[in-house]
Amino acid sequence: QVQLVESGGGLVQAGGSLRLSCVASGRTFSTNAMAWFRQAPGKEREFVAVISWSGAVTRYADSVKGRFTISRDNAKNTVYLQMISLKPEDTAVYYCAAGRFGSLLSSFDDWGQGTQVTVSS
Repeated sequence: QVQLVESGGGLVQAGGSLRLSCVASGRTFSTNAMAWFRQAPGKEREFVAVISWSGAVTRYADSVKGRFTISRDNAKNTVYLQMISLKPEDTAVYYCAAGRFGSLLSSFDDWGQGTQVTVSS
């Protein structure tokens, strides 16, 4: 099992930027694909971005392409989500997840507790 702890969320104005971090411990971090999902109030959890174990391959939801960048530092057991040009519709709890490369919830076995991102208009 991998333990995941997210940080970096907060309140930002529309057009602003935030960088989320997720630190992993437990099972070997570098062998897992890592992903970010988000869940807005009253909505289902949705895929945001995923990165392969090596960092060579990434995939993004259409809604965040060109604005969000996922990256990882295996030496630090950390995955990041750089978010720019934030919109009010990006407001959600953001979750880090570890598992197999993909965009489905079922691809991921381990989840963090989430960090709140609120974008004001």
